[in-house]
Amino acid sequence: MAEKVTEQTHSTQQFVEVQEVKDGVIVLKSGGLRAVIMVAGVNFELKSESEQDVITAAYQDFLNMLDFSVQIVVHSRKLNIDRYLKKMQDIREKEPTELLRNQIDEYIQFIKGFVKDNEIMTKHFFVVVPYEAGGMGQVRKGVGSILSFGRKKQQAAQTAAQQETFEQKIVQLRQRIDQILGGFERIGLRAVTLNDQELMELFYNLYNPETVERELKIGDQKSGVSG
Repeated sequence: MAEKVTEQTHSTQQFVEVQEVKDGVIVLKSGGLRAVIMVAGVNFELKSESEQDVITAAYQDFLNMLDFSVQIVVHSRKLNIDRYLKKMQDIREKEPTELLRNQIDEYIQFIKGFVKDNEIMTKHFFVVVPYEAGGMGQVRKGVGSILSFGRKKQQAAQTAAQQETFEQKIVQLRQRIDQILGGFERIGLRAVTLNDQELMELFYNLYNPETVERELKIGDQKSGVSG
């Protein structure tokens, strides 16, 4: 049984192009680097027409200023309220007044019924910032392959990566991150770069969609960014 588990693990790792995650950077097996920025959403429909025009123009300027490719990812997941219901249940048990306990019970049942009858989705918005040895920064395919590239391209990147130190690549990637963050600031959107723990939680959620999703506590301490 142990041999089968080991074989399965190795087989799975072959499809993940991540070498390691350190200092808030994803290091690919090809030598390329990736940073992930989480961006707060904005309810565009609630804006006035003039505000919408300003946001649209700022977003166009943001895209036009980029001289490298980025990937914009929208991660949707059905809302999990188990933790919230447990918190309400704890409050109910500590409440000394019977009337308030009954009201909390009714509220809990209402929330359970509402979520059961209405699928509530949570959305998180991410921008993947790439840097390849030699300055190549093409990002292709979808969410499941934000780290994926063609094999021939990987081999070419590995050769170029040997001529550029990790520190030099980090400097180049940081410059791109600053450019992206500045662009979002001009649009009026809050954004934060994910750290190591947040990246690991993000990958866990992406590659384990059937399990109970870990709560992404991203940006709570740094900038209050939320989806």
